[in-house]
Amino acid sequence: MNSQIKRLVQLLEETHGLSDEQFALLLTAEDDQLSACLSERARAVREKYYGRSVYIRGLIEFTNYCKNDCFYCGIRKSQPSVSRYRLTEEQILQCCAVGYRLGFRTFVLQGGEDPYWNDDRLCGLVAAVKTGHPDCAVTLSVGERSRESYQKLFDAGADRYLLRHETADPAHYRSLHPEEMDAANRLRCLNALKEIGYQTGCGFMRGAPGQTIGHIVKDLQFIRQFRPQMVGIGPFIPAAGTPFESQPKGSSELTIKLLSMIRLMLPSVLLPATTALGTAEKDGRERGIQAGANVIMPNLSPADVRQKYQLYNDKLSTGEEAAESVARLRSSMEKIGYNVVTDRGDYLTE
Repeated sequence: MNSQIKRLVQLLEETHGLSDEQFALLLTAEDDQLSACLSERARAVREKYYGRSVYIRGLIEFTNYCKNDCFYCGIRKSQPSVSRYRLTEEQILQCCAVGYRLGFRTFVLQGGEDPYWNDDRLCGLVAAVKTGHPDCAVTLSVGERSRESYQKLFDAGADRYLLRHETADPAHYRSLHPEEMDAANRLRCLNALKEIGYQTGCGFMRGAPGQTIGHIVKDLQFIRQFRPQMVGIGPFIPAAGTPFESQPKGSSELTIKLLSMIRLMLPSVLLPATTALGTAEKDGRERGIQAGANVIMPNLSPADVRQKYQLYNDKLSTGEEAAESVARLRSSMEKIGYNVVTDRGDYLTE
């Protein structure tokens, strides 16, 4: 690793930002020593804030109905092969009860943009989860809604909201979504969430069709300026039956490098080692943790619907009961020197 590259890593850690040219240089440098250095520094930073704790979020994929037709998504509106389902409130609360007994203190309610789940129904669900588990956090990941809707959900008890910005380049955004979807609206939603008071998460796919190094640089600069409490990134994995089904997978190695860079840029960010990374690489989630991530989201959805929430091909789903999955996860984290903890795992102010 040459001295210029080493200095850029140091500069990113010290100032939490770089110029466009400097970011591009780090992203394009193919150097095993650089990746090792980034991971080492990212681990040191995350341990300063969060120690060796790994926070688990109980993921409940409660509907695969969606009104949108995003070109990359395996549950897009026009996808003919999808077996649609929608969990009842009773089923969702049962998932939470199982998760609570296993040590989960955050539940992530994720689904397509399903019109059935209007404000009244979704607010009622959030309130029911919080009533049953007042010491737990509720994270929502249900897409674009009005500011009024976000406020109602926050008032009902939702704590966090995940809404990937997908790409900070408007032209690239248009290439990934149908005409009726607009990058500016996505940003309006993100700003509204943050202003209301949610712990807010954004993110993007590494290797999305048409993505360039310039696009990734724009994403990093957007994340630096927006300063989210959470960032979710994973490699693009094509979904059968979509317009992008023949596109190549995104690079896991660059995804892992990006995790380290984001940790240095936002030292106290909540950073998942995503399911997509675990799907792309057998040890992807472990490598993500070793690169600076500190969150993993095991699936608490009923076993009979997990295969129906196929956002992309071969999505990681062991088929194990939740207890078996968590036991395996605890063991795998302990082997690399980390501990799964029973904790809400809230964002720490720097």
